[in-house]
Amino acid sequence: MDDGRNQRLEFLATVLLAMAAVATAWSTYESAQWRGEQALDASKATAARIQSSQASTRAGQLTQLDIATFIQWVDANETARRPLARFYRRRFRDEFRPAFAAWIATRPLVNPSAPPSPFAMPQYRVAEAAHSTNLNTAAGRYADDAAEANQRADNYMLAVVLFASSLFFAGISTKLRSGRQREAVLAFGYVIFIGTVVWIATLPLTISI
Repeated sequence: MDDGRNQRLEFLATVLLAMAAVATAWSTYESAQWRGEQALDASKATAARIQSSQASTRAGQLTQLDIATFIQWVDANETARRPLARFYRRRFRDEFRPAFAAWIATRPLVNPSAPPSPFAMPQYRVAEAAHSTNLNTAAGRYADDAAEANQRADNYMLAVVLFASSLFFAGISTKLRSGRQREAVLAFGYVIFIGTVVWIATLPLTISI
């Protein structure tokens, strides 16, 4: 093989080695960054689920309190203990009052088609229950984000493997004596490198400073 051809192959191998080394480092960095994003989103999902569970527990406790005071009011009202009935009514929670007022407006004592209790009224809402639902929804979004970040990290790690392969072929080409073999191996390395570059160009980036 003539010197000019040999120098060109050496130059092309050196260029591929340099570019593949940089691309490998970059892909490794991006993979690590997305692993960090995955861990952060997973932590947020866990925290949101815990907060959702706590809010759900509080909502259940508040509902039980509403039920208990309502039952006591019904008992006092039915036994004509008016002062006691007023006592319990004054202690209804603010969230329960609109539902109770709407239920009373249906005249439940004389209207057979009235809802069975204030808890069946659309006005009855417990903010903690809605808060729990919102937190659970947020946890689902965070979990989806974590799964997506994990996939992106895996994609960049695959790119690391592919760039390492192009490094291997660039390096092995310098050990071959046959010009055609060197060209074939080097060309294969470039195909892998260029194909991987085109692929990762479609992947999202995350950079922290």
